[in-house]
Amino acid sequence: MNKVAIIASNGGLFDAYKVFNIATAAAASDQEVAIFFTFEGLNLIHKESYKQLPMPEGKEHFAEGFANANVPAIPELVAMAQEMGVKFIGCQMTMDVMGLEKDSFIDGIQVGGAVTFLEYAKDADVTLTF
Repeated sequence: MNKVAIIASNGGLFDAYKVFNIATAAAASDQEVAIFFTFEGLNLIHKESYKQLPMPEGKEHFAEGFANANVPAIPELVAMAQEMGVKFIGCQMTMDVMGLEKDSFIDGIQVGGAVTFLEYAKDADVTLTF
């Protein structure tokens, strides 16, 4: 089985769509997928933040396009990814630096460090960073 390793280090709305669209597409094509969320990327799985991620400055006009295109909201994409077996790894170091606990994040995540992610990614067929 092919493996896809994704690093999510940015926390905006466009970043979330990139991460979760690639992750769900890979999972839908029977690939094993893990996402390592670090620094601002933790916003993408934070219980409160992921419901209202910021649109990039100057891109607010796309909000209507998202609505008109019936694009799923980020919480829906997150749930879809989890149902498809995508592994979510929250960066322990970043959580410590930011004073965040595992219960600040959605259910079903794993907490680990760079070594945890590297162990997964060492034989990945595709590695992406967003």
